[in-house]
Amino acid sequence: MEKELGERLGKLRKERPLVHNITNTVVTNFTANGLLALGASPVMAYAREEVADMAKVAGALVLNIGTLTAELVEACIIAGKAANEAGVPVLLDPVGAGATPYRTESSLRILREVKVAIVRGNAAEIAHLAGEVREIKGVDAGDGSGEASVELAVRAADKLGTVVAVTGREDVITDGKKGFIVTGGDELLTRVTGSGCLLTSVMGAFAAVEKDPLQAGAAALAWYGAAGEIAASAAGGRGPGSFQVALLDALAGLGEANVPKGVVRTLHISPVTGGGAR
Repeated sequence: MEKELGERLGKLRKERPLVHNITNTVVTNFTANGLLALGASPVMAYAREEVADMAKVAGALVLNIGTLTAELVEACIIAGKAANEAGVPVLLDPVGAGATPYRTESSLRILREVKVAIVRGNAAEIAHLAGEVREIKGVDAGDGSGEASVELAVRAADKLGTVVAVTGREDVITDGKKGFIVTGGDELLTRVTGSGCLLTSVMGAFAAVEKDPLQAGAAALAWYGAAGEIAASAAGGRGPGSFQVALLDALAGLGEANVPKGVVRTLHISPVTGGGAR
């Protein structure tokens, strides 16, 4: 897997894919800088009058409902349909799904009207999209680690008909039939607003250069986790402010010298039990 991780990052850096983000106002600058540091080309376009045109020429489209409005949902659907027509992969970050009925329904509406390649969220967000109930506070949730998250991801992928990534202390990504568990990262990632949103956009960058969304998502999770570990070391215990800057530097510095090793485990899914890994 290490060879494939290196090849996918190399391809991303060579092609510098355009990643169209319809994202929330809290994270726009951080997301754009993170994608630039990684080697992608970000664009933030929200107006309903232009999102279809932009989505058609992008390598990937990332939809993020963090600062939710009716206008944003409409823009997401217009852009998503245009991306589908052009064969551009669409990713959804259902920020805060479950916190309010409007957030949950808006996410489900996008999933009904747009073919989404990857949905990435924490355990509570994904559970609510799958019709299950988990505690959520604001737009945050628990760590979502363990066998329960594996089974949740498999059920959600089956129900939603897309690749699902449940991120937490361990990340699970699956299409319902096969998948991966990815380890890595650092606790400081949970103390920087927008780190999850940036991760979804990083997944979009990899999806722009790798046709298989499952493989693209796993590569993004592995490299992002590596960047988090490098950033935590560089921050030297100074806290989330230093870590945020160090994360941008770490994304820029990813390469052959720090290819993640042994962090991606194949998920062996049983049609009877619904999960399992080795």
